[in-house]
Amino acid sequence: MAKCCAEGGYDLLLAADQPLEEAALDCRALGAAVETLQVDLASEEGVDRLIAALGDRPVGALLANAGHGLGKGFLEQDFAAIRHVIDTNITGTVYLLHQLGNRMRGDGGGKVLIAGSIAGFMPGSFQAVYNGTKAFIDSFAAAWRNEMKDTGVTVTCLMPGATDTEFFVRADMLDTKVGTEQKMDPAEVAKIGFDAMQSGEADVVAGLKNKLQVMMTKVLPSQMLAEEHRKQAEPGTAEKPK
Repeated sequence: MAKCCAEGGYDLLLAADQPLEEAALDCRALGAAVETLQVDLASEEGVDRLIAALGDRPVGALLANAGHGLGKGFLEQDFAAIRHVIDTNITGTVYLLHQLGNRMRGDGGGKVLIAGSIAGFMPGSFQAVYNGTKAFIDSFAAAWRNEMKDTGVTVTCLMPGATDTEFFVRADMLDTKVGTEQKMDPAEVAKIGFDAMQSGEADVVAGLKNKLQVMMTKVLPSQMLAEEHRKQAEPGTAEKPK
């Protein structure tokens, strides 16, 4: 996403809880001015540090992409890890959007891209907390977009499916089918989201397979969806190498 923004003519302030120098070098090579901040965006303090680093500069585009998942059954998960997923995906994200959304509305314009997920459409057996947070984000983004429709600020929600990032390693899901099967290229997903943001679209589901999955969630009973999700995310479902 950072590369898309650099190619689109934006200068960047990148923030994450992981080192960002490699991403910064790539974006500088594309002509962008880049600053980085390693910070935990699950906390208000972390978001405040990001806002302080921004200073009084205007925000042309805000990409709220911080988030992570958590595999295994709900009762097998450590509660501190559960809390961090909720605080990253919901609390920190909403706080960031509230703080900078007010600034952007006051400036009379800007674009917001929020990373939702098709996971928000289905009960996530063995990923119940993560899917629940994405159900909140998908719904929140649609509602907030409506509130902002006369402000000059557009709100777009990107809803990908399984994407080939470090997500599944961090969520401890490499023993699952979804963690080991082929996934979408993150560069392709990022471009889909960036283009939708630039066009001011309300939301976009990345990939034909994911679009079909979303259609299924509209007609199938919730417990059938939960059982199908179990087949993908339950520990031990990883396909054996051929």
